[in-house]
Amino acid sequence: MTTIRGVATMTSKGQVTLPKTIRQALSLDAGSRLAFTLRGNEIVITGEDEHNDPAVASFLTLLEQDIAHGRHVSALPDDLAKSLVKALEHDQDHDQEISGDVDL
Repeated sequence: MTTIRGVATMTSKGQVTLPKTIRQALSLDAGSRLAFTLRGNEIVITGEDEHNDPAVASFLTLLEQDIAHGRHVSALPDDLAKSLVKALEHDQDHDQEISGDVDL
């Protein structure tokens, strides 16, 4: 996942203009509706329609509680953890063409 960071200044009315790089990356235009979620000291901005399903919202809440309390959470298998760490050692070009077959 590519990280794009932008900085904006809030006006006295609480208004913020999303940086152009963020708007372009998310294909946001005038009139796009956004949802704001406060998670601790972070603000998460998503498209308005994301997670509107009450069943999904309930599941995500349950999952968040389990993670916070260490319930039903286990370590990754060693071979998977090692392969993930090894993958971090290589720079990834996310724009590079994929060769070979891809199963989705």
